[in-house]
Amino acid sequence: MKKSISFMIIVLVAVVTALSGCSGNDADASEGDGKLKIIAAHNQTSPDNPYQIGMKEFKKVAEQNENVEVEVHAGTLGTSESELVEKLKLGAADVVLVSPGFMSKTGIKEIDLFALPYVFDSYDHWEKAVDGEVGDEMADIINEQSNNDFKLLGYWTAGVRHYYGKKPLESIGDLDGMKYRTQTSGAVADYWEETGAVPTSVAWGELYQALQQGVVDAAENAYPYFVQQNHHKTDNGKFITETAHDYTTRFLLVNGKKFDSYSEEQQQAVLDAAEAAVKKERETLYEQEEEFKQTAIDDGAKVNEIDREPFMELAKPIQDKTAEENGFTDLLEKVRELK
Repeated sequence: MKKSISFMIIVLVAVVTALSGCSGNDADASEGDGKLKIIAAHNQTSPDNPYQIGMKEFKKVAEQNENVEVEVHAGTLGTSESELVEKLKLGAADVVLVSPGFMSKTGIKEIDLFALPYVFDSYDHWEKAVDGEVGDEMADIINEQSNNDFKLLGYWTAGVRHYYGKKPLESIGDLDGMKYRTQTSGAVADYWEETGAVPTSVAWGELYQALQQGVVDAAENAYPYFVQQNHHKTDNGKFITETAHDYTTRFLLVNGKKFDSYSEEQQQAVLDAAEAAVKKERETLYEQEEEFKQTAIDDGAKVNEIDREPFMELAKPIQDKTAEENGFTDLLEKVRELK
């Protein structure tokens, strides 16, 4: 009997020891074969979307290290960015792509810098900001204020956003009274209210029907996004005015705590993959903007340019107010100095 009890104790100790060896960050980071498995996710479902192309590049470069494996989820972990942010925080995803709007809901107020209308006036200006001192400062802010839940790997873009609606804009006054699908709170909503438009909430998946049925008079987005959804073929979406009010920013994030658990070799593989993915995603987006603009024109949409100066002047007081309220006046000034 004593021998049986002794044997059981030995077995239990062995089991506990084995389990304890598989606990903690090392278990999260690696599979049984010692490979680092990374779950990477974004919210777009189209295989041709720049997000997916960028993530595929991330996977390709990361897996050049034989000890790293990347599993890409295109909308399959959730089409809501708030879901992805939560999954990243909880460790159910390792790398995600999200917008400033959803990141600001985490309480990191400085992120609203990238949501301000007309804070950037060209892609060159945007790249100088995100790839320079401003981008480095924002990366530090995100990491520190999230207590290392979020570590920024790079800045992606979702294009430059323009107006499209039931009539072309010839002046800022043409927006007066227009039901405009855009954000309904924060600096973005404040801005469009100042133009006289009525910010209206419509889910992205329901916007085609809302434009077709006159629920909204107009909307705003970048060419690759609204043209792929055929919004330009609706009665209330066929007139495109290039307002260029938002050179968009997207954050490629990794769970910082998990990243710290990786070996130096694995960390370098992730950083190299992120650098390659940033380059690929931007190149793809820039090419698609021209491609889908031409598609819209070929399909019968009407495109016109407009004097943006009145739009930009209207934005400045809102930029100043938002920056003061959220503590990023210095960052805003640094962005302005880069123009």
